[in-house]
Amino acid sequence: MNKKGLAILMRTRMKPTNFSLSPVTNKMSANSEGNEPRKPISANDGYPKFDHKLNSPEIHERCRGIELVRERMHSAISMNKTELQDNVLSDFSEGYYGLSIEDRRELLMVLAKEYDLNRTYVRDLMKQYLGLQLPAGDKCEIGVEDDGSLSTFYRTEKHLRHALQPTYEVLFERLNTHPGGLKFLSVLRADILSTIKEHNIPSLRALDSYLKEKLITWLSPAALELHHITWDDPASLLEKIVAYEAVHPISSLLDLKRRLGVGRRCFGYLHPAIPGEPLIFIEVALLKNVAQTIQEVLWDDPPILECEATCALFYSISSSQPGLAGINLGKFLIKRVIELVKQDMPHICTFATLSPIPGFMSWLISKLASQSKLAEAETIDMSGSSKESTGSTFREDVLTAEEEREVLDKLGESTSGKTGIEVILNLLKSPNHAWSKSDRVLSVLKPILMRLCARYLLQEKKRGKALDAVANFHLQNGAMVERLNWMADRSEKGLSQSGGIMVNYMYRLDNIEENAQSYFSSGHVNAASDLWRLVE
Repeated sequence: MNKKGLAILMRTRMKPTNFSLSPVTNKMSANSEGNEPRKPISANDGYPKFDHKLNSPEIHERCRGIELVRERMHSAISMNKTELQDNVLSDFSEGYYGLSIEDRRELLMVLAKEYDLNRTYVRDLMKQYLGLQLPAGDKCEIGVEDDGSLSTFYRTEKHLRHALQPTYEVLFERLNTHPGGLKFLSVLRADILSTIKEHNIPSLRALDSYLKEKLITWLSPAALELHHITWDDPASLLEKIVAYEAVHPISSLLDLKRRLGVGRRCFGYLHPAIPGEPLIFIEVALLKNVAQTIQEVLWDDPPILECEATCALFYSISSSQPGLAGINLGKFLIKRVIELVKQDMPHICTFATLSPIPGFMSWLISKLASQSKLAEAETIDMSGSSKESTGSTFREDVLTAEEEREVLDKLGESTSGKTGIEVILNLLKSPNHAWSKSDRVLSVLKPILMRLCARYLLQEKKRGKALDAVANFHLQNGAMVERLNWMADRSEKGLSQSGGIMVNYMYRLDNIEENAQSYFSSGHVNAASDLWRLVE
């Protein structure tokens, strides 16, 4: 093993602690205090209470620590001496990193509440503005600026714009221009998102929304560098690829080298303020045809010659910053990668994905369980001579009559269950996914699960958009649902999340913008006719 391989291996095994209270999707999150019990928020003031089981010295030390960081935060916001701001911002960020989970949450509450808008001042300005009289005649038309009677309007509007900016904007703006500040803001937002999961209050949501808007502006595509990641890159960067890969974990150094070698590409977005760390990266396989299983991509055999490839297959896209959740950098990354691959390899004419369906099994099991309970309640109502079933309003035929007979006839003896739904539900809940190891069971379940998976992707919606997060991501980027692939991922994760099914999304260059606009405006899902026939 060469020095680079050894360095990557050692760094990956000794992952640094991430101080962010980040969502579990960030594979680098390893805060040792993450399993501590959550403390309740007071109904009176919205602040977490201290744990009174701590002895007095511990309480005193904790109070002194958070008060010091709070003072530094206030100084970072209020100080006007430019020459001292860098030191104050460094002291604040250092102190924040050293806080416990509870103290961070408390400090974020302070930031959200005490450094928000001055709403009394805003109301006074609004009353003042509404009391102004518009000039008569044509003088209020756009372009007439020489009349002194409009100056009061402009002055009040300027004051309103300033008053509607929360005080914590000053902190965000100053941190953005401070060395290491953008990374710190990403950590800060990850902590805000984590705190909102525990204490979902309006002031915290407003703080998150404001910081998210700022990050969207600062992380515009023009500020990002598209970098082709190769084995020749520094070990520190490659170690992050291993650590942050969230879709198909990198199992070894050989696996990493293959993913960066012949017939494969890896691209990442880097920002000058966070050097050596991709904010998001995508892995690409160069193939003759669109792959139907993940094993075709994570191969053991030598790849094809790149000159023979006609398809660029995106098989993994991972974010390294949980604090950038909801900021769609992937949309710009995919489009840039398509342009770059097309430019370097004109013979590539197909751009597609091989994607997981992470929400399918949880949706399916929930649907089957609820329908089973409704059917049972309906049976009880009928036996009690009730004129109308209480569950009839919500009952639906998840299985067709033919599927019901097929399941009961061929699988009824495999597990307990009076109905086809109960049989399937029991099979899918079997230990170690035993159902996936029986050819007889698979032959019966395949048409049923494929049909229900097509329904899930094409018809199940949340706020008018695809319920599945990965589907929503690709559809809003202009892709179409091309094909479902049976038993494409037999890993534990693949079976648990999507019953082994994977999906190909196709990016047809001539239709990307049209598809994206159609999905954005009406929620229409563009899909291959074969898939629509499955659900119809």
